[in-house]
Amino acid sequence: MQLSKHFTLEEFTFSQQAIRFGIDNNPSDQIIFNLKILCENCLEPLREKLGKPLYISSGYRCKQLNTLIGGSKTSSHMVGQAADIKVKGIDTEFLFNEIIGSDIKFDQLIQEFDSWVHISCTTKNRNQIMRAIIENGKTKYLLL
Repeated sequence: MQLSKHFTLEEFTFSQQAIRFGIDNNPSDQIIFNLKILCENCLEPLREKLGKPLYISSGYRCKQLNTLIGGSKTSSHMVGQAADIKVKGIDTEFLFNEIIGSDIKFDQLIQEFDSWVHISCTTKNRNQIMRAIIENGKTKYLLL
């Protein structure tokens, strides 16, 4: 199923962990609607700005999958409002700064561990910018 011009539902639901553990990671119609909003408002404009495909490393996660991988209990991934992204040939920090410097409206933008960027979109975007780091073996979020 196409969610937008360049993004499919499969990109957001495929999970090796879900397959390995027999978890049904198929979203409801409301979650699909949320994913379409995320694609149209954040991911498509970013793809157009960069002129390169985005790789979704984590999109939708059902509650069981989110728990299995140690995701936040309030993760936007569980309601189809977030994606963790990378772009081939583009450094994570550069990608993060490109989004900050753009007119893309987001709820949260998190540069995570110098490895990927988390971007979320809701109906009440906070434009919250953070950096995730490991400190003393625990994840810490620094508000920028």
